[in-house]
Amino acid sequence: MVRHVIRKATGWLLMIVVATNATYFLASWFLDPRSNFKELRPVRSEAQIDRALAPYNLSPQEPLVHRWWDWFTSVVLHFDWGRSPTGVSVNGEIGYRALISGELVIIATVLSVVIGVTLAVFTASRQYGWADRISQAVSIAVFNIPTSVAALAVVFVAIWLNQNAGLHFLYVAGENSPGVEGLFPTIGDRLLHLILPTLSLTLMGYVGYHLTQRSLLLDTINADFVRTAQATGLTRSRAIRRHALRAALIPTATSVAFGIPAMFTGAVITETIFGWNGMGRYFIQTIAKNDVHGTVATAAFAATLTAIGAILADVATVFLDPRVRVN
Repeated sequence: MVRHVIRKATGWLLMIVVATNATYFLASWFLDPRSNFKELRPVRSEAQIDRALAPYNLSPQEPLVHRWWDWFTSVVLHFDWGRSPTGVSVNGEIGYRALISGELVIIATVLSVVIGVTLAVFTASRQYGWADRISQAVSIAVFNIPTSVAALAVVFVAIWLNQNAGLHFLYVAGENSPGVEGLFPTIGDRLLHLILPTLSLTLMGYVGYHLTQRSLLLDTINADFVRTAQATGLTRSRAIRRHALRAALIPTATSVAFGIPAMFTGAVITETIFGWNGMGRYFIQTIAKNDVHGTVATAAFAATLTAIGAILADVATVFLDPRVRVN
């Protein structure tokens, strides 16, 4: 198993390297850092702008291949992702932002899978019952709500609860409170700030797993091996959980890796609405500021999350499917 994970991780590492370098060239072609200087007063000449960008390896006078090589060697040798057009270190920006977005995306993904699969098992075993029909209707309705609308609805409900129910732990802005000191108070404060953005992302994420897993379960719930398990004395619900669910979970485990980019896309909007200074919000800022190096770092972060999800999905598939063998 360890060698299997190492082999998969090596393959994904190569893909991350290729994708990140391709993003560098695309960002360099389509983003123009000089535009950040053109509205300054007094007006800068093209030569002045180029001289201002040269220390940050962003001058268009330097051949793109040379700029890429300097950037690539800095990342490989020093893990230095460069600087923005204003001179701000990208490493200084992504250091804490990656942790903020990582915990948000990972927690929301885990909750979405757990809630979606649990709801699918409950409703599939009660096909066409009132619980099945209501949960499907709710999931379909939520599926058609834009992420921004869902996040704003969560904010409004939280504000209403804070004002009318005397609650004081539903924070609608920021990832932490000022003035909090100490390890445990800091962790507790962060968890409280996580509630609403995580709820928003989970609401948008569980739907796909619920509807997909329900359909997969209905395909296996009456299979021969499930009926055989029931014939040996297992109840219908236990036979579904022990046998039908295991077979139906294999495609779901695979889809988790591809659900992480979608979750990260939703986090871009969620972080903006809830005022979280994470990688999603940073991505919008880098595009607005024509920040080539920041954009590439954000793409590498998203690719890393996808790789982690894919590796975990492969491991889950090995445990779920006895036909899969690893060397």
